[in-house]
Amino acid sequence: MSSIRAEMSGDTDELLQRLNRLSHLETRGVLNSIAEGLRTSTVERFTEEKTPEGTSWKPSIRAQEEGGKTLTKTTQLKTSIRSEVSDSGLAVGTNDIRAATHQFGDERTIRAKNKKYLTFKIGGQWKRVASVKVSIPPRPFLGISEEDEQDIKDTLEEIFEE
Repeated sequence: MSSIRAEMSGDTDELLQRLNRLSHLETRGVLNSIAEGLRTSTVERFTEEKTPEGTSWKPSIRAQEEGGKTLTKTTQLKTSIRSEVSDSGLAVGTNDIRAATHQFGDERTIRAKNKKYLTFKIGGQWKRVASVKVSIPPRPFLGISEEDEQDIKDTLEEIFEE
């Protein structure tokens, strides 16, 4: 186990009282509170259709044509958001294989596998092609917003005031 030794002079009573209060702080509980707040705000971005910075996502073709919200047809990605806490920190994320594509965007070429052509409907018209290049714009949902930062500061200030 590591230790730190410090020598201080002058009126240190208030500092020592604060340090004593911090020594009893249960960090896992604090991290759980922060992690749950970040998880909740991440999930809310699917309802708001906005990035952590507050910029609106580019609407998906499906959402434009059928109505509804972008990235929420099945809610699978939204409901996969989890938070995890350890002794050394916290994480908010997902194990959904599609998450990185939506977070960062991607360009893909889709080719016919079992037949000579792909057949699909775009803009109300049926198309037949051997391959199609698809550009998926980034729609970031993971990240810490300014509001998240303020919530974290508020949580920590409440704990330090106790």
